[in-house]
Amino acid sequence: MAITDWPAEDRPREKLADRGPEALTDAELLAIFLRTGSRGRSAVDLARDLLDRFGGLRPLLAADEAAFCAAPGLGAAKYVQLRAVTEMTRRYLAEGLFREEPIESSRAAREYLTARLRERAREVFAALFLDTRHRVMAFEELFQGTIDGAAVHPRELVKRALHHNAAAVIVAHNHPSGVAEPSAEDERLTARLRQALELVEVRLLDHFVIGDGEAASFAQRGLL
Repeated sequence: MAITDWPAEDRPREKLADRGPEALTDAELLAIFLRTGSRGRSAVDLARDLLDRFGGLRPLLAADEAAFCAAPGLGAAKYVQLRAVTEMTRRYLAEGLFREEPIESSRAAREYLTARLRERAREVFAALFLDTRHRVMAFEELFQGTIDGAAVHPRELVKRALHHNAAAVIVAHNHPSGVAEPSAEDERLTARLRQALELVEVRLLDHFVIGDGEAASFAQRGLL
């Protein structure tokens, strides 16, 4: 049965308009993006098939072009649209940081850094540079490594902090394994970074470890 033949309250678009996006399942949200189904299958049926094929919404959104386009009902045009949607999400989160207002809590920084680093296949170390009022001035990816590590040099972080005339820094790195638990080496590195920054009177406010779930915060754990 075509979606147009469904009761109005069950159609994804009408349901979203009436009850908000939170009321929709992943399949229903994806169906709105897909717009059409395939022969004998509605857009919702196709969406469910795709979620099963990729193992969920996140793996689908993170799929490379070859894997994405190989799935039935998808193609290059849909891949470009999807990349645009995900980039808009990142920029939406960035606007919440780069709006000339102080960061009121760590959540905005956590969400932005998670969106930037969570899906990376290799470990990436990045930093947010803040002014004296804790307004974000810049974001930089400083080091990239392998699937299980990245060499991080404190002197380079200090150089970039001085370049931006930063008063404070928030750093983050991802664990491609998906496990956000900080390692003993992460703790030692954080101590070295804090000490190096203190020499030039720059505060290290937090260090986030990004995995599949909630990012681990060194500040919240009392490790800073």
